[in-house]
Amino acid sequence: MIHLFHQASEDCSRAVTEKYSTSFSSAIRLLHKDLRKPIYNLYGFVRFADEIVDTFHAYDKAALLREFKKETYAALERGISLNPILNSFQKTVNEYNIDRKLIDAFFGSMEFDLSKRSYTDEEYAEYIYGSAETVGLMCLYAFCEGKKDLWEKLKEPAKALGAAFQKVNFLRDIKADHNGLSRMYFPGCDFNNFTEQDKAKIEWDIQQDFQKAYEGILKLPFKARFGVYVAYKYYFSLFKKIRKMKPAKVLEQRIRIPDFHKIIIILRAGVKNQLRLI
Repeated sequence: MIHLFHQASEDCSRAVTEKYSTSFSSAIRLLHKDLRKPIYNLYGFVRFADEIVDTFHAYDKAALLREFKKETYAALERGISLNPILNSFQKTVNEYNIDRKLIDAFFGSMEFDLSKRSYTDEEYAEYIYGSAETVGLMCLYAFCEGKKDLWEKLKEPAKALGAAFQKVNFLRDIKADHNGLSRMYFPGCDFNNFTEQDKAKIEWDIQQDFQKAYEGILKLPFKARFGVYVAYKYYFSLFKKIRKMKPAKVLEQRIRIPDFHKIIIILRAGVKNQLRLI
């Protein structure tokens, strides 16, 4: 029975999400049940590609990424894959008619991570689009459930939310990216001379993304709004914590939000949701 295979594949994507990101997992569980599987399916795919370029240091990353990319497109064409992560991904892409150009751009950014160590302004914008904004747009396909007009209306805020998440990740992980991967994503910045001005410029840019994203969250369909709002609050809280820190402190440690704070965020968001304030 083929539905058992699809179910097992989707279970794998959910397990990957829960293993790699407790924050996203808890936010996804707050989405309407109709939306949870497709978002798990998208995240599992993104996570696997990211792991290839970020952590498979003992292997030929370029070859593995090429194989993963080839298998992805084969799965999309066939409508099935023996790789459960790719099978669940193709199921969601085909069900929601997600634009393949988004997947092309995503792989383009993953390929950047194989060799690039610093970025110009243009390369940075291209990387952010491919690695993060495309993910927001893919999720938006599921949130809009086929309503193309609504997708068009919300695509810019969805891109902004993806960009904000990614840029906060860059700030949070700046030490690991530099020491472990020799990467500096922010154009014109030097890890050995990361100044208050550098940090303030990056934070201003992220603040603009968050503001644009929030306006879109309020217009999301009811099924998606609460879960996306909680994810937004997680990252905005992390951003506020980073913003209070000196550049030297950001370079010294990976910043995180304690679990008890995450629970408070959910409780407060729940109250606002009940009062129809989001």
